[in-house]
Amino acid sequence: MIDNWLVGVDLGGTTIKIAFININGDIIEKWEIPTDKSGKNIVSDISQSIYEKLKELGESKQKLIGIGMGAPGPVDLTEGIISRTVNIGWENNYPLKKNLEKETGLQVIVDNDANLAALGEMWKGAGNGERDLICVTLGTGVGGGIIANGEIIHGKNSAGGEIGHITSVLHGGFPCNCGKTGCLETVASATGIVRMAIAKMEEFNGRSTLNRELERKGSITAKDVFDAAKNGDEMALQVVDDMTMHLGLALANLATALNPAKIIIGGGVSKAGEFLIKRVKNVFQQFVFHEASAADIALATLGNDAGVIGGAWLVKTYILEN
Repeated sequence: MIDNWLVGVDLGGTTIKIAFININGDIIEKWEIPTDKSGKNIVSDISQSIYEKLKELGESKQKLIGIGMGAPGPVDLTEGIISRTVNIGWENNYPLKKNLEKETGLQVIVDNDANLAALGEMWKGAGNGERDLICVTLGTGVGGGIIANGEIIHGKNSAGGEIGHITSVLHGGFPCNCGKTGCLETVASATGIVRMAIAKMEEFNGRSTLNRELERKGSITAKDVFDAAKNGDEMALQVVDDMTMHLGLALANLATALNPAKIIIGGGVSKAGEFLIKRVKNVFQQFVFHEASAADIALATLGNDAGVIGGAWLVKTYILEN
């Protein structure tokens, strides 16, 4: 089995990332295919793409040990059922594991996509093998994965690690897609940062470079906000301070409960780098319980590879080693 490959699959709303990975966690081959927005062909597209890639590489199905796949939404790890999907045309309680096993003839294990990113960072990324860590991804939304003693926390309804839906704004706040108001996702995601910046423009006493960007382009991005803040723009700095206050406080509360060795921050917003990390650390240290304050807050290192590497870890742990 030492020369066999693990298959990692990371299902996104726009593309599906697929990789062949050896048992040491090294990527042998990786590629992407478009996501069928109707959902009808996703499983067959993945299967076809895997076997086309094997043919291209001159390898057979026997080279593959199994498939570890990440999908959005709460996932029943045992049954591989997606209880609720957003932006993918599957019915609730979609039997992804069963359908993909039938299509490919391979063993399949499925988990939430953010959980896979956390496992990938633990195994081959910024986690450096630490078995107690929190991973938070700041993208269009806010995702999260919590690992305790080397195991992902799923909880009773497989909804553990939904860090983006911690209520961080107690009074008022922006509405969230989950139906609540004031979720962390509404202020710490790329979408939330832009929304806060536009709201701030209406009340800010003075001009900002962000006003000019909005007038010039008709829109702004989270990157625009951070770039302006790095250049000393007063209004942009207020937005960044608001965002990092909410994020740092949420992470401090999580760390107080879980006492992780590492907190890893990834996703598109994390490209703000140390400018972001420094501010989050400052807030974190204000609020965290002293005995949990040693948690190292660091940037994710695997980028878009985290999910497929996490998928490979699932295969190695639950299929190969069982």
